[in-house]
Amino acid sequence: MQEWMIAMLVISVLLVLRDMAKTFFRGRSFRKAEQPEQEKNPQKEKVERYAASFRKLADSFYGLPYRKDYLSSGQVDSIIREACENVCSHCYQREICWGSQSQEMYRGTERMLRSMEAGDPQDIQEKKSDWMSVCSRFVQYYEALKEGFQRERQRLIWDNRMIESRLAVAQQLQEMSRIMDMVADDLYDISLAEPSLMLDLQKLLRKRHIVVKQVWVMDKVEGRRQIFLTMRARSGQCISVNEVAQLLSREFGTPMAAARGGRRIVNGEFHTVHFVEDVSYQVLYGVAKLTKEQENVSGDNYICRQEEAGRFVMCLSDGMGSGVEASRESEKVVELLEQFLESGFSQETAAKMVNSALVMKGQDGMFSTVDICAVDLYTGICNFLKAGACATFIKRDHWVEAISSESLAAGLMQQVDFETSSRKLYHGDYLIMMTDGVLDALPPEREEETMKEIIMDIHEETPREMSRSILERVLGYSDYCARDDMTVLVAGMWKK
Repeated sequence: MQEWMIAMLVISVLLVLRDMAKTFFRGRSFRKAEQPEQEKNPQKEKVERYAASFRKLADSFYGLPYRKDYLSSGQVDSIIREACENVCSHCYQREICWGSQSQEMYRGTERMLRSMEAGDPQDIQEKKSDWMSVCSRFVQYYEALKEGFQRERQRLIWDNRMIESRLAVAQQLQEMSRIMDMVADDLYDISLAEPSLMLDLQKLLRKRHIVVKQVWVMDKVEGRRQIFLTMRARSGQCISVNEVAQLLSREFGTPMAAARGGRRIVNGEFHTVHFVEDVSYQVLYGVAKLTKEQENVSGDNYICRQEEAGRFVMCLSDGMGSGVEASRESEKVVELLEQFLESGFSQETAAKMVNSALVMKGQDGMFSTVDICAVDLYTGICNFLKAGACATFIKRDHWVEAISSESLAAGLMQQVDFETSSRKLYHGDYLIMMTDGVLDALPPEREEETMKEIIMDIHEETPREMSRSILERVLGYSDYCARDDMTVLVAGMWKK
């Protein structure tokens, strides 16, 4: 529970940092301060020192002992010594067994414990047969060994769980350090516009009765222009921010748009509005869902959202089984993924941290699949990440491609190898995500091939209608009976 609270605290701090950055950019009256370029901003250095402290703390966690898969020699010695005291101390053969034959007794006992550790019933039975011929109190001795082994094994499991929790916290601290560095760069890598640009924009916007007080520029993210205008409307007018964006687009020769989450209207008060280079693609999505027969709640959950950095993200999660518990588990997964991604985490790090949170929660047998598609709306590059999820399909003109995965679901173990890949998407392409209840309804051994045929045979153009058509055709293979929760998520991409 403590580790779960730490994970939530990390998310909260990162969200506060993000909101601080927004406030700095959009609501604060910037002071004009001339500094030599070679001098670093003292506030930026302060944030960077905080980030370095988090990195150092994370490194100290990583430097502690790692998990162990086998009992140590010290634990084996403890088990043997305790069994000897409880059983052999009352045996008339003690002086012989643990005197002249002590080395043979110790090695034989150690082999018995390692057989228990390996869990091979046949090997354990062979070791027991060998012992029966030389030990008159073997039954009691074996039970004492078994009891000691189970106790030390349980202790090892709990120690490993603590180690896994520590590694999860270390990973969160390290990622938090990276986010703080990024926030420091975003806050202070901004400069006042050149006087000529300032005058040009003041003249341009004055024609629309807008007074420009100050202009800042930040050409940082892959060469994409960002403009911050502190402005107000004259004569009691209200002017749309989108209209200002159109004027900026004509001035710079690049499509510009107001950043998401900012002001939509320029009124009579000075406010700072953030404008960014507009994305090249737009995405529309649709979903079709069906709950398992005799269940009221689906165990599948999803999110679709466009982020400030021009990335459209779709996350789909299938909780174990069906019903309320499965729904809660998958809902928790998508909510955490949304929070981590919104805070600036990479999708792989976000997935790893969600997996750590599920492992730390410690509910036996509870896990969820993780399926993420993140599309860069500037370039059309789509990054895929899967953990236990079924295939995602890309439809383009007259062919369909499947993006498959064989990784384990999140929550099963601390170190999960998430499968990642990327594809370039173009105007008119469709992304089709689904849960395993959909593919499992198709003929065995050729589920993906059958799904490709279904997708190719569908001619609907809107994502919503396409998702419904896919689900209807899949149901035809199962006598229109949903044997598991089914979700089909379709997104279409078009050039703006």
